[in-house]
Amino acid sequence: MKLQILGCYAATPRTMTNPTSQVLEVKNHMFLIDCGEGTQVQLRKHKMKFSRINHIFISHLHGDHFFGLPGLVSTFRLLGRDKELHIYGPKGIKEAITLLLKLGDSWTNYQLYFHELTSKEPEVIFENDKVTVETIRLSHRVYTNGFLFKEKLGERKLNAEAVEKYKIDKAYFQNIKNGRDVALDDGTIISNSELSFDSPAPKSYAYCSDTGYKPDIEDQIKNATALYHESTFLESEAHLAVKTKHSTAKQAAAIAKAANVGILILGHYSTRYKSIELFKEEALEIFPNVELADDGKFFEF
Repeated sequence: MKLQILGCYAATPRTMTNPTSQVLEVKNHMFLIDCGEGTQVQLRKHKMKFSRINHIFISHLHGDHFFGLPGLVSTFRLLGRDKELHIYGPKGIKEAITLLLKLGDSWTNYQLYFHELTSKEPEVIFENDKVTVETIRLSHRVYTNGFLFKEKLGERKLNAEAVEKYKIDKAYFQNIKNGRDVALDDGTIISNSELSFDSPAPKSYAYCSDTGYKPDIEDQIKNATALYHESTFLESEAHLAVKTKHSTAKQAAAIAKAANVGILILGHYSTRYKSIELFKEEALEIFPNVELADDGKFFEF
């Protein structure tokens, strides 16, 4: 999995920081997660191909998470896009985007599909033969979802030495990758475990922003390869986190520890603090593997 952070700061854009948006690449699929102001500029800055984005996931309808979406939808049109685009987000997102298109008489020349979300329980909202995406119910001032991206178990890997040893024809290779045994001409059955190796363990990425401290998500994101969790405040402003339904770095670390995730990536920082390193220092008191998101930062896991 490859994660490109386009923006990861709370509230308003500044000259050197951008509101929330990131791109996740899984099994050659590129997903855009949230779309704050300036997202398309950041996409250009980091040389990411607009044409590869076919699915956009919006966590909630606060401006710092979707005000960049109307511009991006319009730019796709101006670039002559002909592939369909799917947008997943809370009920109301279709009305917000289509009203602007209507008022500007700028309907898209490609198919635009809105998948409006209302469920109060986790649900699978995207699935193909390689990836599933399910919602994570979060706790914020408006209806908000996180997203859990999960790879599906891939094909088994051929054991070249064993295949050569038994002189197995190439016609059986796909069956072996699919987990089947092979019968030799003399009737001998060669077990698949001898002819192939286990495929790599599927990876998963949990995106949780914005939300107050919500321990009941821990079971759903258990053992995730990576967790992006908002950390708007430090513990010294925990009272503001409660008031605004955001989280502190320590609370994010507590979720990561309880869920036994591989990596915790902090983000959605309030700009009141002099350094984002303070968030990492606080989280490390509870969880050992902490990374800091920052605009333009790239992760591979």
